[in-house]
Amino acid sequence: MVTPVAPAPRAAAARPATAHPGAAGALARRPADIHRVLADLERPCYVVQDAAGLGVTGDERVAAAAGRVLAAVGPLPPERLGAPAFRRDHQVAQAYMAGSMANGIASADLVVALARAGFLASFGAAGVVAARVDDALADIRRRAPGLAFGCNLIHSPTEAAMERDVVDACLRHQVRCVEASAFLDLTPQVVRYRVAGLRRGPDGRVVADNRVVAKVSRTEVAELFLRPAPAALVRPLVEQGLVSAEQAELAATVAMADDITGEADSGGHTDRRPLPVLLPELLALRASLRRDSGARTVRIGAAGGLGTPRAVAAAFTLGADYVVTGSVNQASVEAAQSPATKTLLAQAGVTDCVQAPSADMFEIGADVQVLGRGTMFASKARRLYDLYRRFDGLDEIPADERAGLEQRIFRRSLDEVWADTVTFFSTRDPEQIERARESPKRRMALVFRWYLGLSSGWSITGVPDRVADYQIWCGPAMGAFNTWVRASALEPLANRHAAVIAAELMRGAAFTSRAAALAQAGVRLPALATTYVPRPHLPRPDSDPGEQAP
Repeated sequence: MVTPVAPAPRAAAARPATAHPGAAGALARRPADIHRVLADLERPCYVVQDAAGLGVTGDERVAAAAGRVLAAVGPLPPERLGAPAFRRDHQVAQAYMAGSMANGIASADLVVALARAGFLASFGAAGVVAARVDDALADIRRRAPGLAFGCNLIHSPTEAAMERDVVDACLRHQVRCVEASAFLDLTPQVVRYRVAGLRRGPDGRVVADNRVVAKVSRTEVAELFLRPAPAALVRPLVEQGLVSAEQAELAATVAMADDITGEADSGGHTDRRPLPVLLPELLALRASLRRDSGARTVRIGAAGGLGTPRAVAAAFTLGADYVVTGSVNQASVEAAQSPATKTLLAQAGVTDCVQAPSADMFEIGADVQVLGRGTMFASKARRLYDLYRRFDGLDEIPADERAGLEQRIFRRSLDEVWADTVTFFSTRDPEQIERARESPKRRMALVFRWYLGLSSGWSITGVPDRVADYQIWCGPAMGAFNTWVRASALEPLANRHAAVIAAELMRGAAFTSRAAALAQAGVRLPALATTYVPRPHLPRPDSDPGEQAP
């Protein structure tokens, strides 16, 4: 929030400041010089009117001597954006979070780099086997000791074992924050994580050591996280010895989440909600539930479409307590994506995203938003889902249709794909195979999911002959980011460090907020002076986190 500064008093017989713009005591008049004053976020900014016209300065004495002060804004370093409680509770420097990108794309390297820079980031555990999640969390703890970070806990309605394994790993490694995403309802595992971290502090107040950041796009889901955990889900946890009776009692006094992120139009799972509609709805819902003791302290954040400083500033103006980025981090140096995929992402425009069937929620018809430019994954995945709806099993698919699938999509026989599927789930979730043996429709779904699942892996590893099959989760923020950084120091992929992206977006949001406050006061400054571009000499991380990996 911009804090207005009281206008400096008008000096008697003020004379126009005519010194060179770079000299001490001069007024900035050229767009580049005005931009420089606005970008000095630690100092106030005064707009004055003198005989020579409009001038801008960060010095109160110069403003007082120069003429009539038209408007002023106070200092606004990026650390002041958003809710102070978010920074305090998560022990980070700024109210900014890098959301989890599935299949480990939000890698240990990315999480470590952002943690070291004072930002919250969540490891992309969705779709990652339990052993690898365990290794990644141990790695992050070792390389970022004492620093804040999170881990994704994605709702897996067809693979409950995955939720359990992630919660087990988080509790084992004392991960103090999970980003709960894609939940349609509360599950025993997300409740278990929350309740297992409850205790009374020395002053008698309830302390929630395990924080939950719930990513939602519907108010009915948000309400589940704004309220305490249902007793019907807590009671069995006590009976199983997973939480204590005291923790169960405390669970009735706190909300399920510390933070709720309103997920607007974004990459991956998305309902494509407009942020200016979704965020106010969530804020209104929180306000209506304030009588519930647990809902009072829940923060509301914004995600989706945040790829430029203007978008981030708009989110804070709408009332967001914090912001979450996703797509823009996928092309960062630390993201676990192949160079080929990062190149495609860096070429994306705002209209280059399409919807495609999701792998983890294939049977219920859920979609994910993916990159459409440079890959044919979306059309191939849609064809598979159409076949799934039309037929009750693989044996019902006409021979010519089946041959086309084997040649142009799977590149192997469906029998071979089923054999690979059995091998995969035998160690990951054997129950999936047992259910499929009794249901031809279920077996067809698992075979089709073989392609949907591997397509993201081909993108991550950069399989050369599978470029047309790359599944690249992406939202329009990626295209907006590319437009913003064009011809700047952040355009080359080699410069797109996740921590630098975070710092520039937040710094740019603070700059934009100050410029907007002046505009709202009636001051019209040149567009070049009020448009934030990445700094020409970007700060670089002290070291590449990957160099310290074992």
